[in-house]
Parts: sequence; C-alpha cells; structure tokens
Amino acid sequence: MDLPAILARIVAEMRDAPDRGAVARYIPSLAGVDPARFGIAIVTADGDTFMGGDANIGFSIQSISKVFSLTLALGKVGDRLWERVGREPSGNSFNSIVQLEAEKGIPRNPFINAGAIVLADVNLAGHLPREAIGELLQFVRYLAADDSIAIDEAVARSEEQTGERNRALAHFMKSYGTVQHEPDPVLGTYFHACAIEMSCRQLAQAGRFLMLGGRHPEGGNVVSARRARRILSLMLTCGHYDASGDFAFRVGMPGKSGVGGGILAVVPGRASIAVWSPGLNPSGNSQLGGLALERLAEATGWSIFGH
Repeated sequence: MDLPAILARIVAEMRDAPDRGAVARYIPSLAGVDPARFGIAIVTADGDTFMGGDANIGFSIQSISKVFSLTLALGKVGDRLWERVGREPSGNSFNSIVQLEAEKGIPRNPFINAGAIVLADVNLAGHLPREAIGELLQFVRYLAADDSIAIDEAVARSEEQTGERNRALAHFMKSYGTVQHEPDPVLGTYFHACAIEMSCRQLAQAGRFLMLGGRHPEGGNVVSARRARRILSLMLTCGHYDASGDFAFRVGMPGKSGVGGGILAVVPGRASIAVWSPGLNPSGNSQLGGLALERLAEATGWSIFGH
C-alpha cells in the first residue's frame, strides 16, 4: 500500500474542495481560523508516520479531549463511572439540555458536553482545578511522547466567556447530584481541557494506545485491552454527536471530532489517524475531515467492517 501517494491525492482533493463548511463562530478564538487549512497524519502500528498538508500546525482539539478525559476518569473510578454517565448515542446536538431533563440529570454518553462535564467532575476529585488540568495535560504529553503540547489560554478564556449553555448543564446536573463539586471549578477544568492545542502529528501519536489495544508504543500499558475496546466502541457510536451513525456508515472507523475542526480516528491494530480542517458541517463536525477519512477508508480498506 502506497500511503504517501494516497495522502497526496487526498490532500490535493481537499485543497481544491469548494464546500469547506463554516468555522465555529460561537467561540471567538475559533472564528478567525483560516478555513483553507487542511492537515492529515497517520501513525501505523509499525511505528511509521505519514503526513500531508498542514499536519504540523497546532489547532484547538476541543471535544477530542473527551477521549483522554474519559480514559483518565475510568482509571480513577472504573465502571462506577457508568452510574453517572450513559453509553448510548444521544441523537441530539452536543449541548442539548432537553434530553438531560428527561433522563434525570444523567448524560446520555461521555462525549456530549454534559457527559464531558461529568468527566471533569470525576477528574477534579481531590485536586485543585489547576492540578486536574495539569494532570490531563501531562497525560496527553505522555501519550504523544511530546512535552511541547500546551493549553491555549486565549481559547480557554474565550470558552469561559461564551460558555453559558455549559454553565446551565453543569448547574442542572448539580441539582441531581450527577456533578458533585461546585460548577465553577468543574467548568474551568472542562474549558481548559477543550483548549489543549495539538497538531495532527501530535494527535495521531496520542491515539496510538487505542490502536495498540491499550499499550503505549514505548512500553507498558496505558489501559487494559478490554478498556481500549470499550473506549473505541463509544467513539464509533457517540464520537460525532448526532451524526455518529452517518460517520460510521461512511467511514467505518471509531472517531472523535471537535469543533476546532479536528478528528481523531483509530483503526485497531492498523493506524491512528488525525485530520484537521476548521470548516464544520451542520452537525459541528469537520466537513473536509470526514470526507478525507472516507477517502482514506476507501483507498486502504481500513473500515473496521471490512473492504
């Protein structure tokens, strides 16, 4: 398989694509990102790295951070997490409050905003917010084997200034006891997690443990193989909000998107892939990122459902 040639074709097609979606404008720091950007990076199980386009330019990973927050939270409380967060696709937008009320303060899954706020609450236990944020950042640096990864403080401030819907979700869940700390430190932890900045290359490296059945490529286990499978299953069924079924249908890889335009996709045993294009489709997922992964799955046969 000639991955460099496949990537070159995909990058050329994405560069010329007329419909690039629209950048997220409700977070001011994301509104000014150039929609012409497109990057892709693949790290294979053999340890090879292939890149194309703007693969070394940092972007705000936003909700992709929920994969790493979930991994940490499961490490702290194990399956007790599922008493406070569900495991089903939501079918609603990522910041919906309607479903939360109907289901008595239990978020449908950990990848919608309400679910990720619960993850922040779990990861905050016994910590000051800056310690919980530091722990998550160190974890991501360890996964990617890259200590240069940092939080974009301007994006974090931007999130805090515009996060009224998330505040409503946190206070609502606090009333049910699903969120156990005071909402403000929980939200501070959540906003800073979303503001982690990474490049496609760094993000693909951070996803390697899921490609390798929970193992860190440089030695030791990050999680058990069973837990890695469970995280991947949630990425497949819930990783693209109310368009998760469509992504599974078209691409066939477990993936997690973010409104910064990134997507982390994993082919178990084969590859960890990151794409970035800041223009979003109506569901809040990268327009060209999804298309690029569809093209990659077609060219490589990497869908988990077979050729």
